[in-house]
Amino acid sequence: MPESVVVIVAAAAVAMIAGIVIGFVARRFVATSAVKHAEQYSQRIIAEAHAKQKEIVLEGKDEALHLRRAAEDEAREQRANMQRSERRLLDREEALDRKVAALEEREQGLQARAAELDAERAKVADLRQRQLEELERVSGLTAAEARQSLIGQIVDEAQAEAQHRVREIERHAQEEGEERARRVLTTVMQRIAADHTSEATVTVVSLPNEEMKGRIIGREGRNIRALEQATGVDLIIDDTPEAVVLSGFDPVRREVARMALNKLISDGRIHPGRIEETVAKCRSEIEVVMRQAGEQAAYDAGVPGLHPELIKLIGRLKYRTSYGQNVLNHSVETARLSGLLAAEIGANVGESKKGGLLHDIGKAVDHEVEGPHAAIGADIASRFGVNAIVCNAIAAHHQEVEQESVEATVVQIADAISASRPGARGETLDNYVKRLEDLQQIALSFPGVERCFAIQAGREIRILVRPEDIDDVASSRLARDVVKKIEEQLQYPGQIKVTVIRETRAVDYAR
Repeated sequence: MPESVVVIVAAAAVAMIAGIVIGFVARRFVATSAVKHAEQYSQRIIAEAHAKQKEIVLEGKDEALHLRRAAEDEAREQRANMQRSERRLLDREEALDRKVAALEEREQGLQARAAELDAERAKVADLRQRQLEELERVSGLTAAEARQSLIGQIVDEAQAEAQHRVREIERHAQEEGEERARRVLTTVMQRIAADHTSEATVTVVSLPNEEMKGRIIGREGRNIRALEQATGVDLIIDDTPEAVVLSGFDPVRREVARMALNKLISDGRIHPGRIEETVAKCRSEIEVVMRQAGEQAAYDAGVPGLHPELIKLIGRLKYRTSYGQNVLNHSVETARLSGLLAAEIGANVGESKKGGLLHDIGKAVDHEVEGPHAAIGADIASRFGVNAIVCNAIAAHHQEVEQESVEATVVQIADAISASRPGARGETLDNYVKRLEDLQQIALSFPGVERCFAIQAGREIRILVRPEDIDDVASSRLARDVVKKIEEQLQYPGQIKVTVIRETRAVDYAR
């Protein structure tokens, strides 16, 4: 190997060793410096910790001292409160002791007083018993009899007082409402100056001769059977000279039979084929007449816009009567009265008129449908688009349902006025006499009644009473009782006035 290379290698090795030594020395120096620095830092931290510990100990001692002082103050305050409470309790106990002593003393006094009161009660009871015995001896009545007499007297006084109150209430009500009601009704009845005749459905057909009865019957009764089947009406041919009686519940069918029979008699050709043809023609004519009558009634009543079926049903009332009063004329009159009454009191005039015109429409079919005609009419009107107010007026005009509007009351009043006016309705003589007799019998059934008279065609009854049996207050009560009994037992059109007359006469003679 060359010498230069050896020198270089040796130099490199020396340099490496020198570097390692220098590095080791430097690292040791750095480590020694770090250790010193760490020791200084730790000593500083330990010193700070010692200082902080001293501060914390001092603060803890201060806080403990403060808490101890606060606890001592609170304990002193609680002891003071307890001492005050003990003093109050002692004071209350002393007060209660004093009250108990006073109550015991008072109780002793009350017991003594109660003993005295018991003795006094015994004396009073003894005196009362003696008084009762003395009163019974003087009056001649036992205690029970005297009590019953006193109760009767009190009851009579109470009844008299109640009757006076009733009369006072009635007087106030009359003062407020009678004048206006009289003015309204008078105005309306004067304005409805309409003439109506009382019509009855014709059920008897006059014949030109007795021979016509045989022709109507026909061979083996075929003609009369054909006529009855075509019209739905029974023909009664009896011994009545020159007359045939038509019998049936449907007034329209009776009218069809009457017209057909008159035409057959006039024509002279009476056989089943001709009968069916004539009856069909008469039925068509009656339909036209009823429609025209319904339209005319709606026009006269001032009620436009009704359904055609309602118009037809109104026309059927032309052949319907009630107590001898034509129902169609009655309906028109009721409609006009309803309109006038509504105008006077500020109600709806249109609805009142419509309710008045339709209020009896149920009578057009009441022989075909079960139920009261008011309910039937309301149902029919509802089905053909009439509003609820008018339907209620129809259903309530006989008070079978509750009235829900002023218009319903107006229709009811107008119906009563139209039905009860003089000459509006007719009744047989037997029913008339029977009603008068029943009125008088009801009046005579009450004690104290001397005589009674039914006047004004049974629309008023006057009752004369014995003045020694019935006083003025009892007279008013008697009138009310008679009215109630009449309403319960009798059926009558319109209303009946009950007048009780009590008269005292003093008679003497000069000699």
